[in-house]
Amino acid sequence: MNMKQKRNVNLWLIIVIGVIFLIIGFGFYRDLSADGEETYNGLKLFSDVIELVEKNYVDPVDSKNMIEKAIQGMVHSLDPHSSLLPPDDFKELQLDTQGEFTGIGVSITMRDGFVTVVSPIEGTPAYKAEIKAGDIIVKVNGKPTNELRHAVKMIRGPKGTEVVVTIKRKGVNELEDIKLIRDVIPVESVRAIVLKPGFGYIWITNFRDNTTEDTVTELKRLESGKIPLKGLILDLRHNPGGLLNQSIKISDLFLEKGNILSIKGRMKQNTQIFKATPNGTERNYPMVVLINGGSASASEIVAGALQDHKRALILGTASFGKGSVQTVEPLRDGYGLKLTIARYYTPSGRSIQAKGIEPDIIVNERFMDKEKINAGDHGIREKDLKNHLEASPDQSQDVQKESGEKKGNKKKPKIKAPENRYGHLKVEKLLSDNQVTRALDILLSYEIFKGSNK
Repeated sequence: MNMKQKRNVNLWLIIVIGVIFLIIGFGFYRDLSADGEETYNGLKLFSDVIELVEKNYVDPVDSKNMIEKAIQGMVHSLDPHSSLLPPDDFKELQLDTQGEFTGIGVSITMRDGFVTVVSPIEGTPAYKAEIKAGDIIVKVNGKPTNELRHAVKMIRGPKGTEVVVTIKRKGVNELEDIKLIRDVIPVESVRAIVLKPGFGYIWITNFRDNTTEDTVTELKRLESGKIPLKGLILDLRHNPGGLLNQSIKISDLFLEKGNILSIKGRMKQNTQIFKATPNGTERNYPMVVLINGGSASASEIVAGALQDHKRALILGTASFGKGSVQTVEPLRDGYGLKLTIARYYTPSGRSIQAKGIEPDIIVNERFMDKEKINAGDHGIREKDLKNHLEASPDQSQDVQKESGEKKGNKKKPKIKAPENRYGHLKVEKLLSDNQVTRALDILLSYEIFKGSNK
């Protein structure tokens, strides 16, 4: 190994040590306990392996790439949501919550070693191509999807360019190539409409920087109509989550007092309680919140808070079950570490992790197949992910076995060109939605019974 290679390996070993210190805590410096000694010996072993591979492996190796993958493997072994972010991915992470990006409009995660769809974003190319929750994205443009961030990179691209995603669907033996045209994925996360005079509908697709501001704007519009707002449907279906602070603010719009959320981590600074504050506007109209298996993280915080305070009726199917909090720590050379630091709990102390929010009234979508109806869900949930956290730290980890990929003949690619508009709300379309109409019936019934008691 020459001097340049040694410097390269040493630099990456420093990054490895830095990541480990972030994970095990800085107490290692203060006290070389048995655990600390074991970690130190492990690092020596790691260094020895790197040097042996450099010297003796049959082909030349890229030490930087090799160590980066070793760190990634270490962090991924903790839970599905922790990961090392290379510089490009670290910068790209900012696009998830602000600005606009181009792609196909799909939320994905890792399940049993495969890149798997959590939910398509309604109105986007992926949605129009009928890509579904639970679909496995095996390849993008013929290249295997082995890592989540790499898959995201391959899927995104300039507007108007073509991308072919190869999917494996449960119950279908053949792989399917779907040809899509990338488009701008909208950053607006809030849409609203009046379903019937006095009854409003707000759809939050995800939680971004401006979600609360946009929701307040739509609420004021609905509340200032000729007929006062008598009931509201808040649609959080297929909402994969987003910014924690936005979910707390959205919950606070409909609550006057009490806890919204508690976060409990191993470190004291990662334990917090968020409380509701009095609002300038009274919002005492009845609400129905819609959820399903694609409702995750921040959307589960809102549903759980409103359910526990009996502020809203929850309708639909069980949510995804992601009840953990991640933070991103900057590392040297532009790298970042996305690390799970806490679990969150609803006001009553319920952990959502790997359990999800159970609706007050279970209503399945129409035209679901028998298997989905029996499951009461629309695809994968947190509990299906490899190395997922349990609901509380004292429960044992349930590690799923990785399943093999089945191969088959490919169909001719389907071409689905996107439209210029995304998911503009239409009353007629919404009233053909089984869950929306059931929610509206509940609100109408409440108004009738309330009137009869006067």
